[in-house]
Amino acid sequence: MPIAKGDKNGTEADGAKSRKYCIHCYVGGRYTMPDMTAEQMQEFVKGKMVGMGFPRFLTGFFTRGIPKLERWQSN
Repeated sequence: MPIAKGDKNGTEADGAKSRKYCIHCYVGGRYTMPDMTAEQMQEFVKGKMVGMGFPRFLTGFFTRGIPKLERWQSN
């Protein structure tokens, strides 16, 4: 998720705003759903997007980059 606005940033262990992660994924220096795979995150985000009114056929396009995010590069 884009975090251009300061209120969407997650937080580091010291309380500082994260420059990499949003508040939905990262709080207090930890992932909010640490065991979630990239594929599970894609399905989760697709469901949220459909709930927001996005056509399902577009959700795959918008979530295709999730497995390339730094969070899943070490797995």
